[in-house]
Amino acid sequence: MNFPLILNLAGTILMIVSLFMFIPVGVSALTAQPDLKPLLLAAVLTLVSGGLLSLVTRGHSKDEFRHRDVFTVVTLTWLLVSLFGCLPYLFSGAMDSFTDAYFEAMAGFTTTGATVLSDIEALPMGLLFWRSFTQWLGGMGIILFALAVLPFLGSRGMQLFKAEVPELTVERLRPRLIDTAKHLWYIYLALTGAAFVLYLAGGMGIFDAVCHAFTTLATGGFSTKNASIGHFQSPFIDVTCTVVMFLAGINYALYFYCLRGNPGRFLRSGEFKFYAAMGVGAILLIAFATYGTSYSSVGESLRYASFQAVSIMTGTGYTTADYDAWMPFAKVLLVLLMFCGGMIGSTSGGMKQIRVLLVFRQGYRELYQIIHPHAVTTVKVDGKVLSKEVLGSIWGFLFLFVLICAVATLAMAALGLDMVTAASTVISAMSNVGPALGEAGPTDNYASIPVAGKWVLAFCMLAGRLEIYTVMVLFVPRFWKK
Repeated sequence: MNFPLILNLAGTILMIVSLFMFIPVGVSALTAQPDLKPLLLAAVLTLVSGGLLSLVTRGHSKDEFRHRDVFTVVTLTWLLVSLFGCLPYLFSGAMDSFTDAYFEAMAGFTTTGATVLSDIEALPMGLLFWRSFTQWLGGMGIILFALAVLPFLGSRGMQLFKAEVPELTVERLRPRLIDTAKHLWYIYLALTGAAFVLYLAGGMGIFDAVCHAFTTLATGGFSTKNASIGHFQSPFIDVTCTVVMFLAGINYALYFYCLRGNPGRFLRSGEFKFYAAMGVGAILLIAFATYGTSYSSVGESLRYASFQAVSIMTGTGYTTADYDAWMPFAKVLLVLLMFCGGMIGSTSGGMKQIRVLLVFRQGYRELYQIIHPHAVTTVKVDGKVLSKEVLGSIWGFLFLFVLICAVATLAMAALGLDMVTAASTVISAMSNVGPALGEAGPTDNYASIPVAGKWVLAFCMLAGRLEIYTVMVLFVPRFWKK
């Protein structure tokens, strides 16, 4: 294990994050907010710490990454970024405990959207901006941004890319990885700008529009308002947010191909069709379940059902309704949507639609094989036959996802939480959603969760954001042996 190399890259990324921390400092200065000094102190401390780490290990900056170094540096980087990202909350006094501050920062960078804050609107504007900005930075990926601005990583970047964004196949949209990273960020920026303009058109102020554009495209869900998007009581904003959340849950590679003059990739993508069908199906089922029970008109049922279904499925976690008061059928369906998530290659969390689709197809294949034992069958996606290794990794991912959820739920229950709260908070954290059910429902927050429970959930957020393997491999004893 090359620890100097690991610390060198982690320090470099901390310096990059510190530069972003000066943006909310500027926001605070322009608006004459009381959080100017805490934000400035946090930014300077992060810059100095990152600089020192890079300086003392500079002799190893060009070393080659070994397989184990990659997983360690990605996980460590996310832990350190959350550690320094929580400093503004601590220094400003917005949170009294390190646990709460770290939980909020981890929820921000992993785009989970879970919060311990009871009165969000009481925070100064600088802190509110930083809170939203952490989700925007974490949405596309901290390592991916580093790849876009650190050309010296060269071919080593592909290893880091695969560790932060593990996919069935990591697609190079351009011949050079740095160009791939840049193009993904360009698309991300363009969609964020479009969301900002639409929110302005819907009546949001400039500050609220910026913050909500950040957290919508990141599918994060942090809002500047206590009542989330429901605060605005605007059908236009609800519809706009629903559409943008749906777009944010789509594989960004499809946008790239569309911009290159090949929009047909959308219609040829089996995962996109499955994602769209699942969204529409969930909306209709929830609307049917809530019509006549929670809402008196079809229009209301469709409006709130579509918003919450897309918000939960994409892992955004915005709310416009107290879905914890809906009938059990609708609530169970929302939990299932948490589990499924958005498309792979998007900013969404969860299992990802392609894995769910392939699990269905492989299950059907097994049934077909029982009926026709001598038939030669394969599992395909978009016309490509998938290897046993790829299918095995999907089943392995599903097993680890369920195992972590089961163990974490037991741990939460052991801390005294009821079954609904324990299970839903764990699934929500693993899927990077945010709001859950029970004591952490859409009208509540995570403040009442015990300290140990918050650390359990913080681990689940990180494991879910890095898609399990990158984090869990560090717990295998053989990983640390030479």
